[in-house]
Amino acid sequence: MNFKMAESIRMLSKNTVKFIKSLHQKKFRNQEQKFFVEGEKSVLEVLNSDFRVELLVTTTSFFDRYSKLINSSDAQVIIATQNQLENLGQYQSNDSALAVVHMKPNSAFDFPENNFVIGLDDVRDPGNLGTIIRIADWYGIKNLVFSSQTADFYNPKVIQSSMGSFTRVKFFYAELDKVFQEWNVPVYGAFLDGENVHEMKQISQGVILMGNESNGISEELAAQVTDKVTIPGFGQAESLNVAIATAILCDNFKRLTIG
Repeated sequence: MNFKMAESIRMLSKNTVKFIKSLHQKKFRNQEQKFFVEGEKSVLEVLNSDFRVELLVTTTSFFDRYSKLINSSDAQVIIATQNQLENLGQYQSNDSALAVVHMKPNSAFDFPENNFVIGLDDVRDPGNLGTIIRIADWYGIKNLVFSSQTADFYNPKVIQSSMGSFTRVKFFYAELDKVFQEWNVPVYGAFLDGENVHEMKQISQGVILMGNESNGISEELAAQVTDKVTIPGFGQAESLNVAIATAILCDNFKRLTIG
């Protein structure tokens, strides 16, 4: 082990275990304004991001491999075994690390120039939210806005399914109708009876609005939609998963704006 930080390294205590386990619940995440990230890839992503890492629980092998990066952070380091790590988080297998990280303020942003924003209206499933964050990152969409009923960005399942992409996007929760009125940009809403996205010839950058997994976009927000769009189906399925639908719309919209 690299002992450059030997004085700040300590062993895992019962109080620390209790604290980290409390962060599985939204109530305590909001109370402490902290969340946790686990697994080698996601922990490395957050250590390399502008998130502030307060605590890093790591195996000796992970510490040795990434001691330079760890030493450059202000995180308190705790050495743990693989079994202890797996007991702290949600991964069935974690031989690397778990980080306790400070949340960012829920701060609104102006509509970005030359890009889209993804808006989510009551998307409840954490796995869907995490996948949509990853999709946004893939297509270079850096900004997302969520209704208050949308899943918690800092839910461990959201962080896990985003595969590190949560570190590269901006987001805030708000009353979406007021945000769209203020931005005054096109709002493209996903509906079954919208314009076929494959037949669209041109598009202006705006908000790509996706609705609830079961009920779609709410009536209140439907009034803010300037353009209804749909993804044509060729089989007998009734609908698409919201994350898959988001990816298809992002792909088509990017194609139309880039080339």
